[in-house]
Amino acid sequence: MSTDGLFELDEPESAPAPQQARATAPLAVRMRPRTVDEVVGQAHLLRAGAPLRRLVEGGAAASVLLYGPPGTGKTTIARLLAGVGSRHFVALSALSSGVKELRAVIDDARRRRDYHDQQTVLFIDEVHRFSKTQQDALLGAVEDRLVLLVAATTENPSFSVVAPLLSRSLILQLQSLTEEDVRALLLRAVTDQRGLDGAVELDAEALEAIVRLAGGDARRALTALEAAADGVLGTGATVIDVEAVERAVTEATVRYDRAGDQHYDVISAFIKSIRGSDPDAALHYLARMLVAGEDPRFIARRLMVHASEDIGLADPTALPAAAAAAQVVQLVGLPECRLALAQVTLHLATAPKSNAVIVGIDEAMSDVRAGMAGAVPAHLRDGHYAGAEKLGNAVGYRYPHNHADGVLAQQYPPDGLVGKDYYRPTPHGAERTLSERLPRLRRAVRGGS
Repeated sequence: MSTDGLFELDEPESAPAPQQARATAPLAVRMRPRTVDEVVGQAHLLRAGAPLRRLVEGGAAASVLLYGPPGTGKTTIARLLAGVGSRHFVALSALSSGVKELRAVIDDARRRRDYHDQQTVLFIDEVHRFSKTQQDALLGAVEDRLVLLVAATTENPSFSVVAPLLSRSLILQLQSLTEEDVRALLLRAVTDQRGLDGAVELDAEALEAIVRLAGGDARRALTALEAAADGVLGTGATVIDVEAVERAVTEATVRYDRAGDQHYDVISAFIKSIRGSDPDAALHYLARMLVAGEDPRFIARRLMVHASEDIGLADPTALPAAAAAAQVVQLVGLPECRLALAQVTLHLATAPKSNAVIVGIDEAMSDVRAGMAGAVPAHLRDGHYAGAEKLGNAVGYRYPHNHADGVLAQQYPPDGLVGKDYYRPTPHGAERTLSERLPRLRRAVRGGS
């Protein structure tokens, strides 16, 4: 079962009415919105005239890719879309369905359209888990609107959904619920007849505790509320306080998908916090990755890259420190290697910054790709083989160590790149000294005054 709920294919025609399921269904299921006006959050998609609002209200028909974190209403919206008119609703999970199941749904959808003038809404949960072949099998039915596809994914569809399917669908990004949204949802669940129907009271501190634990996830909030309510009612009490919440939910689960957007978003925020010289934010994101079970080797690799990319020679000790932390990760492992990762994170975050290294190498590579790769000057070519001198190779090379200053005038780059500056040190950290020394070196090497 996915975090957004799973409805089975070929759901019985005599499915239990909501009031029949009320006693046993989870609170999150019982409180699922029945109309668009009951949906909490996603105001940017549900305002008057917005594409999703028009779809739900029957004013438009288009296949939709719903992209967002767990507990933001993807399954709810699919159900609301299915409820428009007399549409037939079918749900598949990418975890357990293949091309055979897809073709069966498409064949049934064709019969319903041709003989009953009924459109089929096909909800596919976790569509990012479908292979390219499985996704391609949908293209014809989606393009002809044989099925109205509503696909849900927690991953960025630009990375996980084939381009032809993307171009045929409306991509809607759902946002995590705000604290105000979660608060309103919890208060509704306490009093609503479908929810706890006033059987318990939720004090202010307990309410805020659940809001914090939810992290913008409606299902997580309602699950925590239900667990706390069950614990309180089991003792004969009726008030949910902070202690009841803590007993029911011992730790806020960190939302972090190692294969999806959260993986990339958190590591991006981590690196950008270091680049921005904010050690506190950097430690926060490091902690999120470690608590979520991220591979520490991945973190160590990113730190080594960052040491050259954003610090470079402004602090020549940055790269050795990052490499040392990577070695600690290899030799020691978790949990102790978190200390080395934290140490180098703080080292890099507080170090002077320079991107001169990456700018220099990228400009040089760009020039090479553009064809600026002239012949190596003859005096620099290899002369360690018979006949080299006759070819003029290594003839006239001047050995710098024979000069008192260790630097002498001599052409090193190809003819077309003489005078080209790739490395431009900043005035930050140790590069300040280099920024003062390098112009003198260039004048000496290039023969300037």
